[in-house]
Amino acid sequence: MAAFDGAWEVSAGRVISIAKVAAGAGWRYYFRGVMAGDGPRPAGKALRAAQEEAGVPPGRWTGRGPAALGLASGETVTERQAELLLGEGRHPDADRIERELQAAGADPAAVRRATVLARPIEHIDSPVLAVDLVFRAPPTAHALWALADDATRRVLEECHEIARDGTLARLEESVARVRWGSGGGHQAPVKDGLVVAVFRHHESRSGRPLLHDHAVLSVKVRRPDGTWGNLATADLFENVVAADALYTLLFMEEVSARLGVAWEPREVTPGKRPVMEIAGVPHELIGWQSTRRQQIEHAYEDQLQQYRSDHGHEPGERARYKLALIAADRTRPPKGIPRTLPELRERWRRSAVHAVGADVVDRLLETARAAATAVWARVRPVVDLALAAVETVAVVYVMRGAFQHRHLLAEARRHLTYVLRGRRHEPGLDEAIVRAAVDGCTRPVGRALTADFRYLYPRESDGRAVVRPLTRHRTASRYERARLAGDALTTRVRASRRSRRLASRSLPHAVAIPAAPPREGSHHGREKQQTTDLAAAEDTRRFILTAARLRGGVKERAASDPPARPAAPTKPPHTQQSPGPVPGRGSTPGRTV
Repeated sequence: MAAFDGAWEVSAGRVISIAKVAAGAGWRYYFRGVMAGDGPRPAGKALRAAQEEAGVPPGRWTGRGPAALGLASGETVTERQAELLLGEGRHPDADRIERELQAAGADPAAVRRATVLARPIEHIDSPVLAVDLVFRAPPTAHALWALADDATRRVLEECHEIARDGTLARLEESVARVRWGSGGGHQAPVKDGLVVAVFRHHESRSGRPLLHDHAVLSVKVRRPDGTWGNLATADLFENVVAADALYTLLFMEEVSARLGVAWEPREVTPGKRPVMEIAGVPHELIGWQSTRRQQIEHAYEDQLQQYRSDHGHEPGERARYKLALIAADRTRPPKGIPRTLPELRERWRRSAVHAVGADVVDRLLETARAAATAVWARVRPVVDLALAAVETVAVVYVMRGAFQHRHLLAEARRHLTYVLRGRRHEPGLDEAIVRAAVDGCTRPVGRALTADFRYLYPRESDGRAVVRPLTRHRTASRYERARLAGDALTTRVRASRRSRRLASRSLPHAVAIPAAPPREGSHHGREKQQTTDLAAAEDTRRFILTAARLRGGVKERAASDPPARPAAPTKPPHTQQSPGPVPGRGSTPGRTV
């Protein structure tokens, strides 16, 4: 089973899809189609010849894992290697290994065992040999990639590859685990990383520009002792949303740094989560390249009606994504005639000129850079750690109720994409937001977490303050309620800071972000903003919470003690002056003023 194309916009802007690749015929999708390009390979034509004719690069091994199999990252994926590893669960160089063992006089059973990685697929019911992660950029990036000059196209491809590889590396480090034993009862981090084969696509099934990569992850990974086991694929499925948000964040940063553009949110469906797009690229080009979208949306509405009839309520975010995949699958046309990338770009240009005019097409990058100047004039790309933590928890709680670390991580990354608009974030800032959220704004409920904002309401002893700001506006959509709850709670934080004479732009809460890439003749490299490191920000946040708790304890003791005679007022020996007015005070960081 291969991942579906065309369902992402319907499913709230998801840019990564995931699907299992079963043993048997599952690998043939790549063997017959993706490896050879966007069309079927004619019978009898060699793989390399078909790839050259289709104008697509061959599949490449990537990641740290191929080295354990004697492969080098960047090497071409051969036809036989794909068949052995992805189709049979055997060593990709099994033919050579078998010849050497047979020449040494080994018996056939031993020869077979030497080439099988982990448990033989014959002993597994419905074996899965790979997981297909499909990476694609937002629609406006596709438009710029398809219609700009070759230099811009290559830059966007490099940005896409950097974001893809960065996301895969994070999955290797923090998500990928090897399982073994009865029911997968034993698990550990993988020893050598993931074995990944990447295959490039240039167009959608409708022939429109769609730069995307199939990153096929083999389930064969090594245990800490060096023996082979199988990947815990459930962890990948659970963390795909956080990976999706990371890819978007990294891609936005690379494109902004290299091309000098900025990003703005675009509402795809009223009341649903917006999609980040390159500012200045006409949205008419999104409709121009999304010819399948109308077909998918009609089928999607039919799926929604059926879901409501069957279940009696609206589907959640995960259910909506599954319905979108079903709609995309049912409207999926057959692949067309393969064309080289230069041929495709010429066709796309003619079509776009007919749709929006030659002047718009010729000045796409220039218009986007001008729009970026306007965005940076009204948006301050500064991350407030405490406000980010509060808003992240508020949104996730309203959307899910109980939640896990991965849900907070995904929302923290979305917060960074919205606030920074393409400026680079400090490494580890997403995890720092999650730590601040878990430490200060949550409490455990069984194996999960839920929101807890009682520190913002020190006078209330019950738990009503935990959920009151998060359950208003029942007539709005769930995402709209989440945004309103986040705004209400961040306003509460600012009010609490003002009452303690800690301005919202106080030094420990500001994290400076590198400025946009300098233009020719410019010497600016970083915005002149005072900053501190994340450790100092965390210390200050804990100080604020501790002060609030101590202040609450003083009030309780004062209420229980008998009143004392008032003493004559005396002037304190030391006074602390509050900071003077700050330009832009009261505006939300990263939002339009």
